[in-house]
Amino acid sequence: MNTIKVAILGLGTVGTGVYKLIRKRADVMERTAGAKLEVKKILVRNMQKKREGVEQELLTDNWKEILEDDEISVVIEVMGGVEPAKTMILEALEAGKNVVSANKDLIAEEGHVLLDTAQKNQVDFLFEAAVAGGIPIIRPLKQCLAANDISEVVGIVNGTTNYILTKMTEEGMDFADALKKAQELGFAEADPTADVEGLDAGRKVAIMASIAFHSRVVFFNVHTEGITKITARDIAYAKEFDSVIKLLGVAHNTENGIEVGVYPMMIRKDHPLASVRDSFNAVFVHGDAVDDAMFYGRGAGEFPTASAVMGDVIDVVRNIGYGCTGRISCTCYKDLPIKEFGQVKNKFFIRMQVANEPGVLAAIAEVFGDHKVSITRVVQEHSAPEAAELVIVTERVKECNMQKALKALMEIPSIQEISSIIREY
Repeated sequence: MNTIKVAILGLGTVGTGVYKLIRKRADVMERTAGAKLEVKKILVRNMQKKREGVEQELLTDNWKEILEDDEISVVIEVMGGVEPAKTMILEALEAGKNVVSANKDLIAEEGHVLLDTAQKNQVDFLFEAAVAGGIPIIRPLKQCLAANDISEVVGIVNGTTNYILTKMTEEGMDFADALKKAQELGFAEADPTADVEGLDAGRKVAIMASIAFHSRVVFFNVHTEGITKITARDIAYAKEFDSVIKLLGVAHNTENGIEVGVYPMMIRKDHPLASVRDSFNAVFVHGDAVDDAMFYGRGAGEFPTASAVMGDVIDVVRNIGYGCTGRISCTCYKDLPIKEFGQVKNKFFIRMQVANEPGVLAAIAEVFGDHKVSITRVVQEHSAPEAAELVIVTERVKECNMQKALKALMEIPSIQEISSIIREY
């Protein structure tokens, strides 16, 4: 049997998981992939750092050692970040090396460049781990569901925010306490901005939308909002409405263009995504032939992500064995418009504090009517002699109209505060 030699770029959590998994599966790799796998080099930043269980002679801080080694035919990039990862991947592809990556930041911005370069050089560039960790979604979209006209991809694709919202829902924690708990367990970074502000999920949704709709979507196109403003009161109202609050990445392929965004949404408890708890992720897909399908599992972590990386590596090794690398490259053959977010329609849950006096509801209704916002439900609770909490649920309305209505509402003296604005799925 042949031996395929690989290099790993980065030895953090995922890189270490990949290295361990290669060693763990070494005895069955010939039967699984059709060849032995040998890690020849591992690129690291700090050569002095001790790494348990990794042979020191494998480590290098010199990229050229890997690039110029003709024996290395597969490069596994798990460094993260745009640079130097982009330069290294492009150089590897130009040198005829196949590349497997888990780099969502880079692929959400420059995926088309990397795929075009791979196609030009007839090598593989695979990135299953870049979206949902251990959950297969890229390969199903590109291959298993290729016969479908996919109209919707909706996902919980950030385990940190899902864990936080689960704790807020099930244990009554406030946001700050739930975030602290997530950090203690390693689900959240010391700086959790990318997670809690929806940026991580936004990059993943851009990648999924591009593949599902065969048209280029980049992170810049994705409207992103996070969960930092979600409160215990919002969670309580969601329960009252037989719903839960989830941070959803939403992509729709409509007649007027692609709609894509990430934001907290109330979703009915009977929807499959509503039952996805803790740090688990899930992606819900609707296609014209398959109807509804959902992919569920661990969205991050050392071994779940390494599982997805190694699935790609095994695919590459099989392709090398049969001389067919580069057979599946960029699938963005359409050039669909991205709908301006102001033209996207959503239902809204709006919670506000108002003066407890006659005429307030009539004034609010007038503003909504002027801005083409239709009200479906009004709830007034916790009234005091001077103030009341008012909840209004709307029909689907254009985002631009809702923003104009909210601005006009704040000019009414009897409205003290708009406490929450949450969309409904």
